[in-house]
Amino acid sequence: MFSLKKLFGKEEKFYDLLEASAEEAKVSITLLSRFIQTRGLVSVPANLDEFIQSRRKDKRITQQITEELSRTFVTPLEREDIEALSFALYRIPKTVEKIVERLSIYPGRTPQEGFQRQAQLLEQAAGEVVFMIKQLRGGTHMERIREAQERLQFAEGEADKVMLGLIRELYHGPYDAKDLVILQDLYELVEKAIDRCRDAGNVVVQVVLKYS
Repeated sequence: MFSLKKLFGKEEKFYDLLEASAEEAKVSITLLSRFIQTRGLVSVPANLDEFIQSRRKDKRITQQITEELSRTFVTPLEREDIEALSFALYRIPKTVEKIVERLSIYPGRTPQEGFQRQAQLLEQAAGEVVFMIKQLRGGTHMERIREAQERLQFAEGEADKVMLGLIRELYHGPYDAKDLVILQDLYELVEKAIDRCRDAGNVVVQVVLKYS
């Protein structure tokens, strides 16, 4: 068992900021899942404002973490850990925004069942990241983090299987070359978002191991 008070001293604001960043990443993924479901039902111009605001909010949190680090006594090694986790979290909504941008300009239809399954697994992965970040406050047992990491890795593994099935469907389905390339790119972007969640989880595990 370890306590991040060794890492942050008495600065509770770092817990608050990291948790807020993780929550904002999850919000962006929830918006993506809703957008995918809506896109399959109606054909309307996409409103990207919510996604842009979510990513900007997380960017402000990331910048605040950097500013607070410059005003707070933290050893260089500890600062690297905080910055690595902050950066890993920020990459999640940034990738989600890119997915929605691509979807919003694609005139064709996406295979809804497979795409929605990808989004569900992405939500699961984001939920585990939020859980892992919250476990850092006040100290945690490595066992809890390991269990969360296993659930995160399971979601990633399932997402790999779903993507393989979607790619197989593309190769054997009635798609022209343009749609095949576009849809494969979209599937891979969603997979990348799940990988971003995995990366954030891995940073948490590394921090816990280092300070246990």
